[in-house]
Amino acid sequence: MKDSVVLRVVDSGNLEDLSFVEKAAQLLQGLVSNGAAIGWVDPPSTEEVTGLLQELTIASGNNDACLISIWVDQDLAGIGYWKRYSRPTHNPHADIEKVAIDPRYQGFGLGHLLMDKLISTAIDTGIEMLTLDFRGDNFRAAKLYNSLGFKEYGRLPRFVAVGTARYDKILYALDLR
Repeated sequence: MKDSVVLRVVDSGNLEDLSFVEKAAQLLQGLVSNGAAIGWVDPPSTEEVTGLLQELTIASGNNDACLISIWVDQDLAGIGYWKRYSRPTHNPHADIEKVAIDPRYQGFGLGHLLMDKLISTAIDTGIEMLTLDFRGDNFRAAKLYNSLGFKEYGRLPRFVAVGTARYDKILYALDLR
């Protein structure tokens, strides 16, 4: 499969392609509908995803964000992004806020490829520390992040609420200095 895999930094030109925006919305909506722990309880609207993508591409122009898409042939197989912290004392650092892989492509190493690209773009941009968090029952994410050198620096017990269910929020960091 790796021969047909392409990673792309998403810029404003990609947002003019409505099929990309639609595919990104469908990817995120499908994942959330199936219970994926990527920050939404209910699937985001297409308008919400469009706004998020626009915000990220504007911020990427200032090296304050980076949105990566991963493609298998003509299929959008995943997206991920980091955003620089806005607080002046935290500005050398960024947070990986979403890593989403289509279930059809999970288990083939695409998450690892996507994370590698996010990390390399962060290094190229001068980011010193990457952080991320994930829901405590997301064992696949923990395995991936551990394999990339991220270290747990905190845990908030029963912090994430999905209906009546409660999950720990796990905090990880990768020192790029």
